[in-house]
Amino acid sequence: MDLPVNPPVKPMLAKAVHGLPERDEKYGDIMFEPKWDGFRCIVFRDGDEVELGSRNERPLTRYFPEMVEPIKAMLPERCVVDGELIVATGNKLDFDALQQRIHPAESRVNMLAEKTPAAFIGFDLLAIDNEDLRELPFSQRRARLEEAMGEVQAPLHLTPTTTNRETAARWFEVFEGAGLDGLIAKPVDDPYVENKRTQLKVKHVRSADAVVAGFRWHKDGEGVGSLLLGLYNTDNTDENGRPALHHVGVAASFTKKRRSELVDELQPFTENALEAHPWREWAEHDAHMAAEGRMPGAPNRWSGKKDHSWVPLRIEHVVEVKYGSTLNGRFREVTKVLRWRPDKTPAECTFEQLDEPVPVGLDVVLDPES
Repeated sequence: MDLPVNPPVKPMLAKAVHGLPERDEKYGDIMFEPKWDGFRCIVFRDGDEVELGSRNERPLTRYFPEMVEPIKAMLPERCVVDGELIVATGNKLDFDALQQRIHPAESRVNMLAEKTPAAFIGFDLLAIDNEDLRELPFSQRRARLEEAMGEVQAPLHLTPTTTNRETAARWFEVFEGAGLDGLIAKPVDDPYVENKRTQLKVKHVRSADAVVAGFRWHKDGEGVGSLLLGLYNTDNTDENGRPALHHVGVAASFTKKRRSELVDELQPFTENALEAHPWREWAEHDAHMAAEGRMPGAPNRWSGKKDHSWVPLRIEHVVEVKYGSTLNGRFREVTKVLRWRPDKTPAECTFEQLDEPVPVGLDVVLDPES
C-alpha cells in the first residue's frame, strides 16, 4: 500500500462541551454531524488493497470482511476516508451486536459477517489519489468527501451535516431515538490533526437515583474502584414476589482520597449483606469461581486482565448518578456520582424514572431531509 497517507493513523478526536456551541472568535463557523455509536474506522484503499484501521491503530479488516468488496466497488481507487463502523438491527444502532463482531475465531467472524453485517459511515476525507488533504480546512475536505461518496449505496453511507443550529438542535433530540448519543461539532476552518481533541461533542446528560448494591476494589487494590448500581423493575419479581433489582451499571472515577474514604464508609454495610441480598446467587457464584482460581469476567477479549469480582452491600444506600443514555436496560457508559440520597429509599429507584428517547428509524438519521 502506497498512499499519500498510510496506516496507521490516529484519528482526530472531540472534547465534550455543554450545549450546542455557537460561532465565535475561537471556533469560527461550525458544521454539525450525528455522533455515531460504533467503532471508529479509517478506510485505506489503494486499488485492490483495503485496510480498515482502528482508533488504537490495530487493523479491523479481519473482523469485517464483508466491507472489503463494497469499498472496492464504491470508493475512489486511491483514498483514505475517516468514519465509523456500525451495526443496525431493526432500523436502529445495535452496539452490542457490533461488539460481538470482534472474535478470534475466523469461522465465527464469517458467520457474524453474514448474520449481523456492518455498515460504514464516512465523515472525513484525508487523502485521494496522490493528494494529502489533512492541511485543508474541513469545509474543503467535506466538499471533496461529498464528491467521493456522493453516489455510494448501503452498506456505505455519507453522514449528513448541517450548519443550521436549529436543525442541529432538532437532530440532537430526534436522532437519539435511533441509538445515537449526540452530535459532533466541527469548526469548518480546521485542518485534520491526528489524536487531538480539537473537535467538539455534545452528548445527552441525565441523572437518576440508583441502589448501591455492592462495590469492586480499585485495580491497584487500594480503595473502592466502582459502585455496582441497581434499579427495581416493578413488572417482574424475584422468588419471594418482590420487585426484582436489576444490575444496570457502575459509578466510578473517584479520586484516590475518595476511594479510601468509601472503604471506611461502606465497610459497616458489608456485614450480613448476603442474607437477603437480591444478587446472592451471583455473589455465591463469584465466591465459588474464586475458590477454583477463576473469576467471572476474568481475562477475555473484552476485559483483558480486569477482575470483575465484587463485595455485596446491604440494600440501604441510594446515590444520584449522572448518565448519558441507556442500552438494553443498562447505562451505556460508566456513570458519575452526583450525590448520596439519604432522603430516598431503595424502593424508589425504579426504571420508570429514566428518560427514554422517542424511537425513530436509522433511515431518518441517514436521510434527515426526506
